[in-house]
Amino acid sequence: MAFNGEEDLHMLKKISAGAVMALALLAPAAPAAAYTGTPVLNEACQPVEPKTFKDFRELITIDPDTANAGELRIVAYRLLDEAKAESFTLLPEEIEEKLGGTEEDLRAFLKKRVVTAWMHSLRISIGWTITNGGPNVKAVANKTLDDGSFEAMLAYLNKGVYEARALDCAASPSPSPSASASVKPSATVTVSPTATATATATATASAGAGAGEDEGGEGGGLPVTGAAAGTVAGVGGALLVLGAAGYVIGRRRRSRFEA
Repeated sequence: MAFNGEEDLHMLKKISAGAVMALALLAPAAPAAAYTGTPVLNEACQPVEPKTFKDFRELITIDPDTANAGELRIVAYRLLDEAKAESFTLLPEEIEEKLGGTEEDLRAFLKKRVVTAWMHSLRISIGWTITNGGPNVKAVANKTLDDGSFEAMLAYLNKGVYEARALDCAASPSPSPSASASVKPSATVTVSPTATATATATATASAGAGAGEDEGGEGGGLPVTGAAAGTVAGVGGALLVLGAAGYVIGRRRRSRFEA
């Protein structure tokens, strides 16, 4: 196969760049080696594996001014993977947006903007440690933010925060088993039968008196019933009989006198 000068050479460069980009995207990630270092303490003072924050400036291994489109995308994907691994909040979305744009937008992003965005992400990560940190963590973190350099922020996130947290965890008192509150059984009140009967009788008598006052109005008594009512009726009947007899006898005497 014959080559036609500069045109074929230019085509070969494009093919090579595309092949490199494809290999970078399709190649499986190397398995992570087992962690054998010294564990550190998290916010709950529990041992965990430390997170490593990398210098993004060292990941940009190309010159954005002279790199081709394939090289720009390879570096951008490398930065995207690292931003996700370090749990950055805003940087991954910005990188994905630039990957979906034009080549010139991606080139300008890798040339200037990416370092500034990375700095903001580092400061946000330091702020998260202050939120849940103790006095030593807060003091060291604020000192780091006042410094503001990339070197100071990386040193804090990779080492300083863990040293300060160890001091805070050592100073915090551990919970004591005796601190747990014990619940005592409540006292049981026993009511004797006598007291119950007395209270019942008193309540019944009071209720009866109240009912009498309500029905009679202004303290009126209850109507007479039973044996007393029968006696009164008998006396009334006898008086009626005697009155009628007296009336009949009186009429007879008057009739005899007139005759």
